[in-house]
Amino acid sequence: MNRPAQVVRYVNAAHFIDHYAMLIFAAAVVIMGPALGMSYAELLPYATPAFIAFGAGSLVTGWLGDRWSRRHMMVIFFFGIGASMVAVGLVQTPLQLGAALLAIGIFASIYHPVGTAMIVSYADKLGSAMGINGVSGNLGVASSALVTGIIGQYLGWRWSFMLPGFATMALGVMFMRTVAHEDRKGSKQAAAQARVDKSQMWRVLLALLIVVIAISTTFNAITVSLPKLFAERLADLTHSPALLGVIAAGVYVFGAMTQYTVGKLIDRYSLKAVFVPISVLLAPLLYFAATLSNLALIVVAIGIVIGLFGQITINDAMVGKYTAEEWRSRAFAVRYFVGFTAAGASVGLVAWLYAEGGFTTMLYAFSALCVLVVVAALILPRERPTPA
Repeated sequence: MNRPAQVVRYVNAAHFIDHYAMLIFAAAVVIMGPALGMSYAELLPYATPAFIAFGAGSLVTGWLGDRWSRRHMMVIFFFGIGASMVAVGLVQTPLQLGAALLAIGIFASIYHPVGTAMIVSYADKLGSAMGINGVSGNLGVASSALVTGIIGQYLGWRWSFMLPGFATMALGVMFMRTVAHEDRKGSKQAAAQARVDKSQMWRVLLALLIVVIAISTTFNAITVSLPKLFAERLADLTHSPALLGVIAAGVYVFGAMTQYTVGKLIDRYSLKAVFVPISVLLAPLLYFAATLSNLALIVVAIGIVIGLFGQITINDAMVGKYTAEEWRSRAFAVRYFVGFTAAGASVGLVAWLYAEGGFTTMLYAFSALCVLVVVAALILPRERPTPA
């Protein structure tokens, strides 16, 4: 029989790896361009299929998680994404690069519908577990920028992919030996955690759809573009890729702290009470960031990251609270299909907006998009908790 705390630790580690792997390219592209003889705008679109697969693949992986085995799917995740990272480090042509990045996206699509459903099933307190799981993913984002910058500067961009690939496959061996195929009978989160009147469910679905599209698009756009944004706008502070990675990692640490805090708040208060105040952060901060540089940009970037990662925890808690165990992986699959498909489109959108007017135009555009997050928060009805 699996020990819940042990399973949760492995799944949290997988969340770290998932976001780390998907964002190595975003950090490495700064030094890959000169090595491959391509500009930033030319190279970035090669990641678009990977981000689309990240979302579209979740429909299949979520179904397999519910109908087959979540444990077996996670074994495939560890070995598949690890081998794909190694493959990126071995590519010789842009076509091979696109194919290897696509493989990362396909295997990365396993985690969110399968791993998040496992967290809900094994969690003691849903909000806190979601918060800690979110912290793990956020640390993966932060570490990706930091470690990729350091490895890329001293060992070259290829090892930035290959070293974490080998480490991921080693962790997969440990997971396979430790975690058995799950028995979901009597799981702690077998029922949905909250209810609303049936007449109000359309508001839940509409709010979730709006916020998932807006936040996923903005989240991915910011995480993909932040290393390049800092390289351009922090030129008065440093030109070192390693130091820029340290600064980006420091910014993302605030997101990790926010996800833990938001998770604790969700256990104490209704989703709407937490959702509304966080929803007002992003639009004005993105607007101000469009024209800032150096220290002022770092401070505002911290606020943007706090708003984005707080929203991610809220989105996952919404699905966890309103869905039942037997189809929870599929519910998360739909949530992440919509979110990551929008996120995949954001890569091409960033490249286009950057070519049209630089980061100023890009940040203004996403500021306008995040006005919809406030609308979603206001639409969400108040929940009626179920009895213990």
